[in-house]
Amino acid sequence: MLILLFLFAVLLAAGLFFILADVLKLPTMGAAKAMLSAGKQDKKAAKTVDAYFMSGAVRLSRFIRLDEYRKSRMSNVLKAAGISMTPEVYLAYAFVKAGAILLGVIPCLFLFPLLSLVMVLLAVLVYFKETRKADEQLKVKREQIESELPRFVATIEQSLKSSRDVLSILENFKKNAGAAFASELDIVTADMRSSSYEAALTRFEARLNSPQLSDVVRGLIGVLRGDDGAIYFQMLAHDFKVLELQRLKGEAQKIPPKIRIFSFIMLICFLFTYLAIIGYEIIKSLGGMF
Repeated sequence: MLILLFLFAVLLAAGLFFILADVLKLPTMGAAKAMLSAGKQDKKAAKTVDAYFMSGAVRLSRFIRLDEYRKSRMSNVLKAAGISMTPEVYLAYAFVKAGAILLGVIPCLFLFPLLSLVMVLLAVLVYFKETRKADEQLKVKREQIESELPRFVATIEQSLKSSRDVLSILENFKKNAGAAFASELDIVTADMRSSSYEAALTRFEARLNSPQLSDVVRGLIGVLRGDDGAIYFQMLAHDFKVLELQRLKGEAQKIPPKIRIFSFIMLICFLFTYLAIIGYEIIKSLGGMF
């Protein structure tokens, strides 16, 4: 009986959804997936479920109000992380995804009430995960760029001995930079061509909000204003080398616990090998005695 009620509820919900989709003129699933894929930088195909969530998020975003500071901050973070959403749609998407999981509480109340608490906790976790996704992606991108800054500063130091053209220095380094850093250098060089150099570099600094990158941008702006810059970048290269060594030491310290597990497994394998040989010899000697 409970199974029939559950199937009836599912079919009723599906029927109401299709009726409302026709009344509200919701876009088809193919159009929603195409729009969602167009907004992604990695160009992966959008999932059907994500397309449903995005359609609901766009409509829910009309009722979300943010103050100017939070909206500006979230907009900068989303743009730097490569997420093509407005802050309102981004928050609405987290609400819709968590709400979809929260709907699972309804069948759980009929079938297994204790599981409803798990669904509520899961919905809360999904909401916080989705709201922090942009910050996490930006953090990964910032770390990738900061790992290339020592080489970037060393290149600037050597280039200033023969040229003071900041734009050409950035374009030459872009050819050998990583994917994340090359993408940002594409943006800043295009911005420098269409506006003032200082304003473009300042926006470049504000997008990533990295203290190390701020030091580099400060030196480049000084070069644009006529400063020598050679000694500044020489000292900066030394400081970045020290920071790079500290980062590599930190990563090296994380490796032993991972290796220790495999070392323990290898030790057990060696012990089993020796015990098997010893056991075989004991059985062989006992067979000779009898």
